[in-house]
Order: sequence, then C-alpha cells, then structure tokens
Amino acid sequence: MTDTKKVLVVEDSPAMRQLIRFAISKVENLEVVEANDGVDGLSKLTGTKFDLLVVDINMPIMDGLKLIDMVRKNEEHKGVPILIITTESAEEDRQRAMALGVNEYLTKPVQSQQIVESAKKLLGM
Repeated sequence: MTDTKKVLVVEDSPAMRQLIRFAISKVENLEVVEANDGVDGLSKLTGTKFDLLVVDINMPIMDGLKLIDMVRKNEEHKGVPILIITTESAEEDRQRAMALGVNEYLTKPVQSQQIVESAKKLLGM
C-alpha cells in the first residue's frame, strides 16, 4: 500500500481553496483537508498529523502568520513544512513569514504548476 500524505489548506477564499485543491490533487497519494481560517486550521490540526500546510496570510478571525507562529511553537507540528500562498508581495511580509519558519512563499496570482512543484518539493517527492 502506498503512503498517503495529508495536506491542510488554510484559505478563506472558497475559489482559491478550490484552485489549490485542484492543483494539489494532481499529485498522487495526497489527501487534502480544507480550513477556512486560522482558527478552523488550528482545530483541524488537533489530533491529526499533516505532512504539509498551505496557508494564506490575510484571513478573518486569525491570520496566517498567527497560525504559523502557533504551529511552530507546537511540539507536535513544529517540523511540518509550510507553503504560503498570498497576495502580500512586499519584501517585509515575506521576511516576517520566513522568520516564523515558512518553507516556501508564493504570491498570488499563482499558477497551478507552481503549487504542484512547491508541494512536491516540500513533501520530498
């Protein structure tokens, strides 16, 4: 049996979540779980091991940077690779995210192929 990897997509835009899910579904043996904001993402992380997090920065309730900060401080999840896909293109936003421990940073608009390549790289595929 092949080893299925789990990806958590935390994005408040349903259309963007669908685009990311569609792109990632091109990678074999991946299960995608969706969350619509940072709080929802945190609750989905509870008790579940994920192999990759794909996170937006600008979200209501809890933004992506706060979520990433909490993930990196959690023993259970601190080593999980994180891919940010965001509209925030300013260098200071990128540097803040990287300082929090983000592995890869893509700015919207993003192509499906970029998402696939980044996901495969971060999953070691």
